[in-house]
Amino acid sequence: MAPLFFYGTLRYAPLLDCVSGRDGPLDTETAALPGYVARASLDGLYPVLREAPGALAHGVVVRGLTDAEVARLNYYEGGFDYDLRSVVLASGEEAQVYVPGQGVSATDAVWDFDAWQAKWAQMTLWASREVMAGYGHLSPAVIAARFPRIRARAWSKVLAQSGRHGRDVLDGRVEVLSRSQGYVNFFALEDVVLRHETFDGGMSEPMERGVFVSSDAALVLPYDPARDRVLLVEQIRMGPIGRDDPVRWQLEPVAGLVDPGETPEEAARREGQEEAGLDFGALEPVGECYASPGATTDFFHMFVGLCDLPDGVAGIGGEEAEGENIRSHVIGFDALLAMADDRRIANAPLGMLTYWLHRHRDRLRGMS
Repeated sequence: MAPLFFYGTLRYAPLLDCVSGRDGPLDTETAALPGYVARASLDGLYPVLREAPGALAHGVVVRGLTDAEVARLNYYEGGFDYDLRSVVLASGEEAQVYVPGQGVSATDAVWDFDAWQAKWAQMTLWASREVMAGYGHLSPAVIAARFPRIRARAWSKVLAQSGRHGRDVLDGRVEVLSRSQGYVNFFALEDVVLRHETFDGGMSEPMERGVFVSSDAALVLPYDPARDRVLLVEQIRMGPIGRDDPVRWQLEPVAGLVDPGETPEEAARREGQEEAGLDFGALEPVGECYASPGATTDFFHMFVGLCDLPDGVAGIGGEEAEGENIRSHVIGFDALLAMADDRRIANAPLGMLTYWLHRHRDRLRGMS
């Protein structure tokens, strides 16, 4: 097998190890490819190799790959519409390189590997593990269609590394013996077999568990401290439908999934605009929590967003392309608190936000 030249994300050694499946060091060496330049994709997440006389694309050459390893690499790159082409490196060595199809767009900017590694490497590595879990039974086209959600789930794993919770609990060993996806679409279901450390220092017997895999969400309760009002959004929800609850439309805070590369604060501000046309001033951090840690990865970053809520601000919103049909309601805070006390709030984060605001309401009103 001819050596392979990597100019993009696969220069990141942990990613190359994951995709190739190599159990041991690869034979790599710094190299360059004349007559080509690596342009940045529209989102900067990967490079697009273009012919450019006089240019030089930098990367690494990898020798000694097996046919099985190349097949794994072809599967990974095939999902992004990349194919192998024979080239001659600056050293005179013949090699092969993955080049994009005509449908892959690029900007005029030169792709920066160091900048990509600082921002996107960990997310890409998490995503590659889910992609390669499909090797052998899912086509590259299926993986490509799922990749936006794969990337979102991977970004949640990145965010999980910097949580504030978890003090004063056991930091014990967990051995994942097997992990497989039983269902994947917008969400995923994983079957997991694991052992874990017990409180007496031993290890549990292997146990079978299932987990519903989503991605992190930002939730924000819009609050006008001058008028002492909040805004709630109303929309149809699948949870009540799946439970056969006759109340299918729910009142909630503004909420939405955190996009890859976003902070929860950025997502909260974006959702305020998309769902209710609101611009927030200060975002007061309320907390972070799992929706149901025994069953789902759903993780919420919660805020109270200070804003103006004059008469007439409520209306119909949401992203039509995402099938959203959202009605907003402006109510006084005392009415919201009465709803909570009367057990008329079925949305757990809204209850938490209500009681947090009750505790901090005087402080926030004093700031207005």
